[in-house]
Amino acid sequence: MSSSEHLNADLPADLAAFGQSDPLGVLQLLAGRFSGQLVFSTSFGLEDQLITHLIFTHQLPVQVFTLDTGRNFQETCSTWSRTLERYGRPIEVFAPRTDLLENLLVQKGPNSFYNSVEDRKNCCHIRKIEPLGRALKGRKAWITGIRADQSPNRHGMSALEWDEAHQLYKFHPLFYWTFEQVRAYVLEHNIPYNPLHDKGFVSIGCAPCTRAIQPGEDFRAGRWWWEDASKKECGLHVQA
Repeated sequence: MSSSEHLNADLPADLAAFGQSDPLGVLQLLAGRFSGQLVFSTSFGLEDQLITHLIFTHQLPVQVFTLDTGRNFQETCSTWSRTLERYGRPIEVFAPRTDLLENLLVQKGPNSFYNSVEDRKNCCHIRKIEPLGRALKGRKAWITGIRADQSPNRHGMSALEWDEAHQLYKFHPLFYWTFEQVRAYVLEHNIPYNPLHDKGFVSIGCAPCTRAIQPGEDFRAGRWWWEDASKKECGLHVQA
């Protein structure tokens, strides 16, 4: 079955357009359609905190999980703790397999990701991609905090997609929102957010691979800044 056939078979044709104006409405619709099989992945960035707020405040039956890479900023960990305190809801954790991580460190050391794109993607695979596969196994739909203007690769995506690699639906409720819209909503609703956002960090990943951006720089310029701009993805959101 093709991607379009999957979407036409199980979900309203106007779902993506509906999401432009009402992310909560779409989350509620998906929660009803995929009850018990709907998950949301958070890395505690601004977009993810907004979506987490909607899920927890409205008590939606959505499993929220995070990938603990072992290289997070302390500010990210603090945001995680404050989120648990604010909402009192569990966030499931998926960490790298110990055997894979230990083998990587023995063979290439702790900073091999600086050596080449291949080595960096290998690190991402162990710390992110493999744990994500476990988190999504057996699920029917996956919610993310992706926005269209975050990177050149994401311009070509859609708010609602069929993810062939993981065999599930993938929905980005803030796909059409700007960074400024997200930030304004977070501030208006007093949602806990990562203080690094106030220091020029817009896209926050692992500490060794993330820096603040300068005025006028691309949104993803702070991620893997030593690489070509066309390669600024870790593989979590690249279709097979």
